[in-house]
Amino acid sequence: MKQNTLIDPVGFLQIHISRLFMERRGLSPNEFLALNDQKDILGFLRLGYEPFHVTGDDGILEELDAYVYGNG
Repeated sequence: MKQNTLIDPVGFLQIHISRLFMERRGLSPNEFLALNDQKDILGFLRLGYEPFHVTGDDGILEELDAYVYGNG
């Protein structure tokens, strides 16, 4: 039986990590949205949900930095 939930776990991960990423990189919401338009950050987090949901925030942020800025 499928459990109904009010919180989409993928959406929660996207919001949580996006907020942390903006803080880490000093980005405003508008700057984040522009970067997302270029790099599809939310899509990256959606596609990586399975491994990411068992990874700590720091590990996900390192992967995201490498994806966005190519430093990994």
